[in-house]
Amino acid sequence: MQASPVRRVGMIGAGWVAGYHLPAWGRQRHRAEIVAIADPFPQAAERRAAEFGIPHVYASAEEMLEGERLEAVDICSPRETHAAMVRLAVGRRLDILCQKPLGTDFAEAETVAVGVAPPARLMVHENWRFRAYYRLLKRWLEEGAAGHIRQVTLEFLSSGMIAGPDGLRPALVRQPFFRTQRRLLVMEVLIHHLDTLRYLLGEFDVIAARLERSNDEIVAEDVAAVVLRRPEDGLVVTVTGNLAVHGAPPMPRDHLRLFGTRGTIELLGSALSLHGAGVREEAFDPEATYQGSYDAAIEHFLDGLDTGDAFETAPEDNLATLRLVEEIYRLSRFDPAAKPR
Repeated sequence: MQASPVRRVGMIGAGWVAGYHLPAWGRQRHRAEIVAIADPFPQAAERRAAEFGIPHVYASAEEMLEGERLEAVDICSPRETHAAMVRLAVGRRLDILCQKPLGTDFAEAETVAVGVAPPARLMVHENWRFRAYYRLLKRWLEEGAAGHIRQVTLEFLSSGMIAGPDGLRPALVRQPFFRTQRRLLVMEVLIHHLDTLRYLLGEFDVIAARLERSNDEIVAEDVAAVVLRRPEDGLVVTVTGNLAVHGAPPMPRDHLRLFGTRGTIELLGSALSLHGAGVREEAFDPEATYQGSYDAAIEHFLDGLDTGDAFETAPEDNLATLRLVEEIYRLSRFDPAAKPR
């Protein structure tokens, strides 16, 4: 049997997240190869090219698409560019993997999704739900291991926005672009959790939301309290996100608890447990699980291209998550001009 040809893929963006995409592509080298990378900052693109053996570097996506024979692109550029980059790739009839979200708001993302037409196919790279402990948690739920779920709480807490003795805020050192984001905690971070909750439990409505800003070095929210409700049975999920919590670690971790009629499922960081009639406990390596979610998402993208099956995180699925994000901002009436508390 003749092996399928290796797909030629171009990467758009050489920033922070590309450092996780590229190892994942390397693990799929038998099916796909990153043959070019484009970024308006040449040094960033050249550094990635040297590190990962990428033969060609371009200053823009337009130049790359003009100069290369590609079958797919991986969009790793900032979210403000996603809509334009997707349209550019669709115009070239390429398959597309695009970092979440599809647009800066729901309206832009919806317009982008509507514009994708065959033969181009689009998958949103929403990798949080691909973390190994969430995949196992999903299996436990499908088995009915915890029974009927009555309540759910999710906390994402960090001290990263609290200035240390040196005056620096760890979250802003790690990701300086947080300073200028007009939508921060919900659009940049909690969007992952909203998507994962949908993956685990189904669709929700937002029934309450409050957003706040803790400091003057950012322009958007870093504190969030959200209440979700599942229409089919009234299940309530409370989501608390706060990047300025004294006593919390600088690097946040998920703390998810699902209280069921037969047991309680708890994820604390990278430890997953079930307590009820019996006990199940699973520990995961944090770093391996983090990179593994990128690996699994990119493998899923290539599987979909090979088989023609629907992508788990297809555009319409991402739009369902973005509807929740948009409703949170609407209900919260967050005012970036208000003084931090």
